[in-house]
Amino acid sequence: MGELKDKAKGHADTMLGEVKRGIGKATNNPELEAKGAAQKMKGQAEKAKGGVKGTLNKL
Repeated sequence: MGELKDKAKGHADTMLGEVKRGIGKATNNPELEAKGAAQKMKGQAEKAKGGVKGTLNKL
C-alpha cells in the first residue's frame, strides 16, 4: 500500500513543481523556476520509488 502513497505524493509534487516552474518562467523569477524544477524532479523520484515498491511487493 505504501507504493500508492508514494506514487500519489510523487504525482502531486510533479504537478506542483511544473506549475511553480511555469509561474517562475512567466514572471521572470529564476528562483521560483528553479524551486519548481527541483520539486518536479523530487516528484518523479517519488513516483519511481512507488513503482519499485510495487514491483517488490509482487515478488
